[in-house]
Amino acid sequence: MLQNVERKMATHRVWTYASAVLLATVCSIFADQTVNPIVGVLFLHVLERGHYQEGFRSFQVTYGIITNTPITFSTNLDDHPDRPRWLRFTQRTAYHDGMLYGTPTSEDIGQRIIEVTAYNRKTYETTSQNIIINVEQTLGLKFPYQVEFFVKNRNVEEVLPFEVQKQFKDRVQSIWESNHLTIINITSALDRGGRVPLPIEGRKEGVYVKVGSRIPFPSCLEEEASPDEQCDDQQEPISCEDAFSPHFIIDWCNILLMDKSKPDIPDPDLVPGDGVLTDGGEYSPPSNSLEDRDYYLDYVVTITVPLVIALILCLILTYIMCCRREGIAKRDAKTSDIQLVHHHSIQDNACELRDLAKSRDGIRPLSTLPMFNARTGERAPPRLPFNYDTSRVPLVLDQQEPHSDPSPRNQPKTQQQKTGK
Repeated sequence: MLQNVERKMATHRVWTYASAVLLATVCSIFADQTVNPIVGVLFLHVLERGHYQEGFRSFQVTYGIITNTPITFSTNLDDHPDRPRWLRFTQRTAYHDGMLYGTPTSEDIGQRIIEVTAYNRKTYETTSQNIIINVEQTLGLKFPYQVEFFVKNRNVEEVLPFEVQKQFKDRVQSIWESNHLTIINITSALDRGGRVPLPIEGRKEGVYVKVGSRIPFPSCLEEEASPDEQCDDQQEPISCEDAFSPHFIIDWCNILLMDKSKPDIPDPDLVPGDGVLTDGGEYSPPSNSLEDRDYYLDYVVTITVPLVIALILCLILTYIMCCRREGIAKRDAKTSDIQLVHHHSIQDNACELRDLAKSRDGIRPLSTLPMFNARTGERAPPRLPFNYDTSRVPLVLDQQEPHSDPSPRNQPKTQQQKTGK
């Protein structure tokens, strides 16, 4: 008995220890992560799929077997459904890592908490992690000379990785001849109003890459950005093309140089006003309380006018249909007596003949019966009932009937001769 109790206690200790280790492992993996972006410098944080896969229960059941699981991410502020205005997120497919990127400004200084939720598209599992973003002010980092390039043969997720950023920066340094270059911002052309490319191999959406430095622009870039330079898509600039191609194809028609070393001079013609309307005086908004309005007259007009029109139309129609009719007496008065006598006599004779036809008895001759074959004398069932009014049936029906002789009858020669005589 004592041994059974000791076994249960030992088993309970093992399960407690294992649960504590597992909980500590999960908590250590998905603890809040802190990042420190700098104002005016590109910020990039990669959401690795393998990192969030460890938080799924299916991964823990399979004893840590990493598979190519489709995972999608959702990012938002801890207390809001969206992200800060300067922070963007991209993920090409469920089999690629997610990327949080953007360039904060001086207005974004402070702390923000971003909640990242990972979704397993196969098992419908979810896991989350908080990323604490502390935007810090730049300490002596100023980039008054900035150039924005448009890379035509890349998507935004292809330029964001640190290795690709370093390659692009090295090519800019080769023409700028400066080691103090910093990538300020990377923006997809779709965020600037660009069109989605066709699903054809080699078609890319395009990326805007802004690079800043403390050294003035090189002559190569100034020549290409000058307004006197004729932009020709077919003719690429010779002095700058070799530094970027073939890895980065730059659209030299969209290159933009921004010199912020000089302070902006306000327009002297622009005179701010005092905010008071000079023509009509001060603005007087309407009062909040609205006066009561009587809708009785509107109701009466809306109901009465259609009823009056309908009544007038009914009276006109009644006059036309009832008061404008001639009548039998008036029509007979306009007709001469001879015409009336002829009409009545014809009608009386027709009625008398019909009555006589109905009262006929006896067997009618075969020639007057319907469906009579004049050649064979064969009688067929009549198509009309026996009690049918036969007064309207002609005495001799059409002989071209189904039972009639289709061909003329050939008379004997003797009869033909007699007939000829």
